[in-house]
Amino acid sequence: MITKKQTSKTTSFPGNLTSFRLPAVGLRLRGFLPRQIPIAVKLSLAVSLLVTLGMVLLGSVVINNQEKLLRKQINAHGNTVAIQLAESAKELILADDRLSLGVLTRNMINDKSILGTGVFDDKGNALASAGITPLENGNELVNVASPVNGTTHSMEWQYEIDGQVQDNLVSFLHPVTFQDVRAGYVLITFSRASLDTAVHDSVRAITAATILMIILAIIISYAMSRKVSQPINYLMDASKAIDEGRLTYRISERRNDEIGNLINAFNSMADGLLKKSQVEDAFSRFVSTNVAKQIMNDLDNVEIGGEHVHGSVLFADIVGYTDISENLPSEEIAKLLNEYFSYIGEATKLYYGNIDKFMGDCAMVVFGIPQNDPDHAFHAIGCAVLIQRLVERLNTIRIEKGQFPVQFRLGINSGDMLAGNMGYNDRMEFTVVGDSVNLASRLCTFAAPGEIVINKDTYATAGISQQIVARQHKPIQLRSRKHPVATYVVTGLAAEHELLMEKQIEQILAGKAAA
Repeated sequence: MITKKQTSKTTSFPGNLTSFRLPAVGLRLRGFLPRQIPIAVKLSLAVSLLVTLGMVLLGSVVINNQEKLLRKQINAHGNTVAIQLAESAKELILADDRLSLGVLTRNMINDKSILGTGVFDDKGNALASAGITPLENGNELVNVASPVNGTTHSMEWQYEIDGQVQDNLVSFLHPVTFQDVRAGYVLITFSRASLDTAVHDSVRAITAATILMIILAIIISYAMSRKVSQPINYLMDASKAIDEGRLTYRISERRNDEIGNLINAFNSMADGLLKKSQVEDAFSRFVSTNVAKQIMNDLDNVEIGGEHVHGSVLFADIVGYTDISENLPSEEIAKLLNEYFSYIGEATKLYYGNIDKFMGDCAMVVFGIPQNDPDHAFHAIGCAVLIQRLVERLNTIRIEKGQFPVQFRLGINSGDMLAGNMGYNDRMEFTVVGDSVNLASRLCTFAAPGEIVINKDTYATAGISQQIVARQHKPIQLRSRKHPVATYVVTGLAAEHELLMEKQIEQILAGKAAA
């Protein structure tokens, strides 16, 4: 009997399943996925996906063509055999020789490829049959054969026993005609096992080839991706090294492609950054670090001019420098100045000052410039006291070595001044000028060896008198002023600041000794 089967698959979901479960799945997947997927993996996955899609598409085309070709071959073979059987049975049907027809049908099934044969008269009555046939009565045959007009009609069906499918079969029904009169029909049945086996073999072969190609594609694409992405990893490592301040890091790989040009550009950029860093480092040795940073960060606006600011200026001058320079070789003088100026530099850093310039044996230090500092007056005084304490410790060491002591006098003034680039377009320097600066220089001149002199206005700055120890000094008459300038001599800082300063002195001396 002919069995037709139709299957369908329907999947349904509750209305709220998607909205509640998918985010949870996404969160779980996000937890397993790495935060950063290497580009080599991405490229290999992309190539593997393309190969997989290509192989699947190619396999589908090949299998479909293979099935069509095999089906065509089976149809051609079945049609040929059916025509031969019809010619052989024509005279026997007309003669109603059922015995001979039975022999003919039984002989036909001796061929292993033929599973069943049948001969029917023009009304569908069975004259002879052998083996498996899909039609059991003449009415079914007439209904199937009625549209056949001298051509072979094929039928695909399943052979079942007790509801169990035994084989997939195809039958060919061909009319028997004599002088354009239909005398009957012949039926011949073949197994589709060869067709199904060939299709399954093709599917297995193509599946195996696809899997092999995918594996090869993954291996080859990953190797190629690693080769392509390796320079990118070099660039990432180099960028990280540059970001960490290792400006001497270079990429040694050489390539004759776009990535090679990118590597060369990166190395050139690194050379430029190294030179810029070296220039900044050298520049900061000639001007204060803060001034150097301010200028380097705004190179397009480096021009002559300044702005009015409120800050403090400290002058530190060596007493008797003329006599010292007359009695020492120039090399010893340079060594002496550099030693003491280095201590002044350490003290300046601790109190947030900036060395404006060294003028022979004199150091000029500014506070609150160029960065704003509301405590610039105290920081200037604290720096001066630290310098004097360091000088006292150094003199003790010099005397123990049989060397002459060195004395400093210091003057400090706070007030308004002009800060900016002074000079001309081809040669300028960042400095401060104004009456407040001149007064600080004059206070330094009038200070006795080992003294720190400040004017009354600096002493009267809010909070200063509570943080320092000072005594009133004699007034100073200046030619540029009508009234004398009241002054104070600073002898120390408040107790809590003195304790901190002792620690600072020990750290500075220990650092110098270690160097």
